[in-house]
Amino acid sequence: MIVSDERLLEFLHAHRVLTLAVVEPGGTPYAAALFYAVEIDPLRFYVLTSVTTRHGQALRHSARVAGTIQRDRQTWTSIRGVQFTGVCHRLDGDERSRAWHVYTSRFTFLRRPPPVLARALLRVDLWSIEPHWVRLIDNRLGFGHKDEWGE
Repeated sequence: MIVSDERLLEFLHAHRVLTLAVVEPGGTPYAAALFYAVEIDPLRFYVLTSVTTRHGQALRHSARVAGTIQRDRQTWTSIRGVQFTGVCHRLDGDERSRAWHVYTSRFTFLRRPPPVLARALLRVDLWSIEPHWVRLIDNRLGFGHKDEWGE
């Protein structure tokens, strides 16, 4: 999905945490907050997590995801946020290398992590979330104002 709307892109670059919703093999929904980096063309979110986490196990079962990004403690007149649906998959090879560059450009401390973090990074994977549908909510433009891209 290619999105060129400046308000959406500004919003995505201004935030760092998304809430990722998955469905576990037995049908139980589950959500986790994850740091993300964003690539614009095409639109993708990159997240770090291990396949041993609860949401990592759910992703192995089903790649279909949903999520949100928003700032905490907003008033109803200033609510801004993003909702999305899409697919998520674990990266490897050249695709992982390119995504790792995007991720460490945003979180530069990962280029030279402290030893405890370096050891933890050996146990995580880099994942790509490819949105099929994105909604930007912006109450500053009117109550319930929404712009959508995709499906």
